[in-house]
Amino acid sequence: MSVTPEQAQSVLEHADCLYTEQQILQAFDNMAAAVTQRLARSNPIVLCVMNGGLVPTGHLVTRLHFPLHLDYLHATRYRGTTQGGELHWLAKPHGDIGDRTVLVVDDILDEGVTLAAIIADLKEQGAREVFSAALVEKLHERKSALRHADFVGLQVEDRYVFGFGMDYHGYLRNAPGIFAVQES
Repeated sequence: MSVTPEQAQSVLEHADCLYTEQQILQAFDNMAAAVTQRLARSNPIVLCVMNGGLVPTGHLVTRLHFPLHLDYLHATRYRGTTQGGELHWLAKPHGDIGDRTVLVVDDILDEGVTLAAIIADLKEQGAREVFSAALVEKLHERKSALRHADFVGLQVEDRYVFGFGMDYHGYLRNAPGIFAVQES
């Protein structure tokens, strides 16, 4: 489905705000405290899952006050659609992750298939341990692979959500809150 900027703006104007920017920033503070407690002495590699993980990773890593490496990967099941399919790798991590602790940061944990496949691949590459972080965990019973992330900022109901990294047909990742598309 192709969406114009005007249509995206209209969706934003009519959307339900689930979390304000201030609530989200507090969630990042809480996530960072939990990550720090668990990983501060492990010399981790933080991997941003592009594109959705860009905004959450940026907010999270600036709150982690210990040495870490930062890299990215790009794997998707959506490829411009709202229905997930087969995992497609666009970019794997650039550095060696062998015998390292890895933290994978994404925008949302929905069904868990993409994140589970990424974690499995990282373990196959020799990562010592792999942790997952998601700004948002969607509440429903369809999770088939990864039921929960190790570090979660917020939970949302089972609706089409966008903002703070999550998109509406490629738009609105930059929305200053977490919003749900208005149900008709």
